[in-house]
Amino acid sequence: MKKNRRPVIVVGGGIGGLTAALALRLGGVEVTLLERADEFGEVGAGLQLAPNATRILAQWGLLDKTLRLGYEPRSIVLKDAVDGSELTRQDLGEEFRARYGAPYIVIHRSDLHTILLDAARAAGVELITGAEVESVTDGLDGASVSVANGTTWLADACIAADGLTSRVRDAIVGDQPVSSGYVAYRGTLPRGDDTFEDVVAWLGPGCHFVRYSLRNGEMLNHVAVFRSPRFAAGHEEWGGVDELDTAFAECCAEVQEGVAHLWRDRRWPMYDRTPTPQWRRGSTLLVGDAAHPMLQYLAQGACQAIEDAATIGRALDHHDGIPAANDWPSIFDQVVGEREPQATLVQNSARVWGDIWHTDGLGRLLRNELMRRRDTKDFRYSDWLYGAR
Repeated sequence: MKKNRRPVIVVGGGIGGLTAALALRLGGVEVTLLERADEFGEVGAGLQLAPNATRILAQWGLLDKTLRLGYEPRSIVLKDAVDGSELTRQDLGEEFRARYGAPYIVIHRSDLHTILLDAARAAGVELITGAEVESVTDGLDGASVSVANGTTWLADACIAADGLTSRVRDAIVGDQPVSSGYVAYRGTLPRGDDTFEDVVAWLGPGCHFVRYSLRNGEMLNHVAVFRSPRFAAGHEEWGGVDELDTAFAECCAEVQEGVAHLWRDRRWPMYDRTPTPQWRRGSTLLVGDAAHPMLQYLAQGACQAIEDAATIGRALDHHDGIPAANDWPSIFDQVVGEREPQATLVQNSARVWGDIWHTDGLGRLLRNELMRRRDTKDFRYSDWLYGAR
């Protein structure tokens, strides 16, 4: 059994792992990142980066590249999915940028991943693929990371960014992912002759549909989410294509046209986990979806992972010199103390926001009326999320 020694091991090569590793290197810490896949990459389509994330990308010198590969929408628009009427909008222009100090960007997930991978590599992160981590054991002098190929990595500290199904979280918290009973279908296609400058979400009974542009407006991203009747009935197999068209049958023509462009060979069942304050055990810290997996209604999954990484960086800035092995538990406690309350609020708010989006009957009428009455210059519902802390 080969044993390797590193100051810090990061488990997971997604957005959470790469940003954590980058923050460590920018803080002067030697770090090795272990990715279970044989090569780096991200599966999916678009994601949204709000100012709480793009401010950090700017600090890391990555904002210009993100803008070049992404798309800066004009507004976020909410519509009723049944009749197609506009409910409210948030302008994302100069006033929004000035208030939050950074833009709102939508970007293909693989493009953001490439930006972060290149930055981590350039910063000196040791990147290792084909390294499936089976367990992390904490000891008096750090952490021992066991890999399926028989290698053991010894480290002063370990940061686990191994996602929703995190094995490291399973050992620390002992909980399980929670199914929402909703499933997502995604799709992309060339833009064509039309111009789509806004992020638009159509809110419907038990369903919603989102559309926005990617890659400088050359591509359209579509996401359809619906509640599965088969899940509610207790079936093991649920959320299939047979339920997709039925879920949107009563929606307006614009939504049904978008649904026709979805990929039908893959679905994304939607899970989160119950919030926990237990992000740290010994010299091991959970970050990203391993710490706070959330439903996507606030479009904050990637943003919150980036905030985790930035908080690690600030904790290192406040530390005197490069941390020794026995310094990491207190550094990680600082991170948890700052991040856990906000991440928990975002997790819980995402669940509530999903209920608001998918209400029917009288709830739909009340939601629509309240949204139509909203002052579009009112930032109270976004300051807590996008504002500097």
